[in-house]
Amino acid sequence: MSTLSLDQLPLELTAAQAIEAAYGQDVDWIADRLRAGLSVLVECDKAITQHLYIALRGRLKREGPGGMQCVLITGHPRKRRPPAATPASPAAPGADVPPHLRGTDAAEAVTEEPAAPGRGEERGGYLVQFLDNLRTFLQEAIGRDDVVVVLPHLDLMTTTTKSGLTDQAKETLAWIYENPDAVLLGFKDPAFEIPKPVEDVFTVKHVLLGLRRDTIGGLLLRREARKFTADDLNPYRFYKYVSGLNALKFRRIMRAFDAAPDFDPARPETAERLYRQLREMTVLADFEMPNVDMARDIGGYGVIKRLIEEDILSLLRRRDESTDEALVHAIESTVPKGMIFYGPPGTGKTFFAKALATALDASILIVNGPELKERWVGASEENLRRVFTQARRNAPSIIVFDELDSIAARRGMYYGSGVEHSLVNQLLTEMDGFRSNELVFVVGTTNFPSSLDPALLRPGRFELQIEIPAPNADDRREIARIYRERFALDMSDEALEHLVTRTEDFADYENQLRYSGDHLHAAFRALKRKEIRSGAYTVTKGDIDSVLQRRTQEVLVVSENELRTVAYHEAGHAICAHVLPHTPGVRKVSIVPGEMNLPALGIMLQQARENKHLVTREEFLDHIAVTLGGRIGEELALHVTGNGALNDLYQASQVARAMVEELGMGETIGIQALRVPAEGGTRRRDIGDALAAKVDGDVQAILGEAEQRARETIGERLALLHHLAGLLLEHKTLEDQALADAWQAA
Repeated sequence: MSTLSLDQLPLELTAAQAIEAAYGQDVDWIADRLRAGLSVLVECDKAITQHLYIALRGRLKREGPGGMQCVLITGHPRKRRPPAATPASPAAPGADVPPHLRGTDAAEAVTEEPAAPGRGEERGGYLVQFLDNLRTFLQEAIGRDDVVVVLPHLDLMTTTTKSGLTDQAKETLAWIYENPDAVLLGFKDPAFEIPKPVEDVFTVKHVLLGLRRDTIGGLLLRREARKFTADDLNPYRFYKYVSGLNALKFRRIMRAFDAAPDFDPARPETAERLYRQLREMTVLADFEMPNVDMARDIGGYGVIKRLIEEDILSLLRRRDESTDEALVHAIESTVPKGMIFYGPPGTGKTFFAKALATALDASILIVNGPELKERWVGASEENLRRVFTQARRNAPSIIVFDELDSIAARRGMYYGSGVEHSLVNQLLTEMDGFRSNELVFVVGTTNFPSSLDPALLRPGRFELQIEIPAPNADDRREIARIYRERFALDMSDEALEHLVTRTEDFADYENQLRYSGDHLHAAFRALKRKEIRSGAYTVTKGDIDSVLQRRTQEVLVVSENELRTVAYHEAGHAICAHVLPHTPGVRKVSIVPGEMNLPALGIMLQQARENKHLVTREEFLDHIAVTLGGRIGEELALHVTGNGALNDLYQASQVARAMVEELGMGETIGIQALRVPAEGGTRRRDIGDALAAKVDGDVQAILGEAEQRARETIGERLALLHHLAGLLLEHKTLEDQALADAWQAA
């Protein structure tokens, strides 16, 4: 399929002609199955059910004497025809067929027969009459192979509680199963569900969702195409906005463009405006049309943007511009339709999905995984199936499954209600059922990719897996610049760099959560609130520290004696970090309780390491020495030993043990690793008492060596220790120039 020549497009179309143009091949397929005695279930929009039935009835009746009669079952009272011809009168064709089995042509004279007592309105109205009519027709059609019983409203046989069938429906199903030779034609709207026993009545199922691309040339009128182009129409871009519509809805939407001017080559932007209007008219109520520009609204993350651009966006743009059918097919069959964005909370996984939707002119539906689950058997799977149906009817679209691991956990993990395993199977079925030219993408977001079922990660499903980590310094800088401009804050580049540096560490040390884009957004909102309250101001470093400080109701009350101990403790850390050659320098020292959202009475922060991936033994030893420097500072200056170094001792011991057991840096046990993978990390493998004693000896030797380094470093600089502690007691915080002056003064 290349371009569409405007001269070959129809001038006018009736509803029946539109149905033929869109579904003629499908109607032929269904009619062939019915003639073969197979019952067929057609899944389609309710709006086209009647038109499809009429087209099928025409196909079946055109067979002449060997044709088939269609009996349409409704919930209206049965009809009574005029009395049959007298024996002297010539018999009418098909006179041996009961009156209600002679078809449904409106030309036949009929009168209403009152419903029998106990039926109709007295027993539930339309539904009861529908079931009664169905039972009667089935009984009277026994033994006939030229009758098709048409059921246009199968959803009426489902209760609103999803718990099963009504008593009348169960009775009707029994009649159907007792008459297996009856040929049934059922219609089901994809927005409604029917119970499995009802669906199993039908031998084959045919789904009519959306439009095939090759039918656009028979549905689009010539005058409508002229609104979008002056020459031939490229169907590939046009189709992606209407692929999910049924033929009649497509025709209704296109009539809305009658008043639009024809395409003007001098003003190509008019066609772009019409495409935007077309997209807006095809968006379903539950879907959102996001407006997130990947370059303008997402700061940093250049590698991720490039990956999305190369693997998806650039290929689809080329598809929209191409008229080479082979190239289009190759692109559609290779572009990943499933993606997983994984990483810590708040890093913008859903935001990237919205940016992708904006770039594709796609709508987006965000589905919270736990919301799909229901107590009734099969209901959760039906909810998932309905989500995919809506997305296909709303293409181009993106389904975002937030917390994908909650519904698609690894099968075989024994937890939860068991519905998760069924949801995984249903999700795989839906993703495997996409047509290659359907622009429906599925994005799963998760914080725990290792818990996902491996079947989801196979090629053809979620084959594109992208990590969105906590932003690094460059990412945070770009994010901060975006928010500085968006909130129109008076913030210097120096203050912005302070924000970047200040967010290098953990936002939540207790849960080991680093600063993310959400944290930066919250900080800029807080700065803007201050401007609204107090008027325009220039953002300072103090303002930034203030908004980043976690607000708690608890206020730590520290005595002067405790504060003095903390000052010498942090000064000891700082001297080791400043002097030792294999450790980063100091960037901030503070004795403000709870500073930087840390559960501590004081902090000492270091510069970023130059070597971010490889660490030598000397660097490990200096790191341990810095960690032990706080306790040694207290001992040398105050001649006391307290509990303030509890966490320091734990961290130093952990590093020393990792050096011995994992990295082969122990003097006694030599080059061997004693730790093995375990759930949640590693564990030391089973070893004998003799080897365990050697391990403990090597750990103690490393700790002793590091302690000696720290003790010598601080002992040779006692004057600096007292000077630094005094400055901390006076100013509470030292950084930047104040810290540089402190080193110079000593």
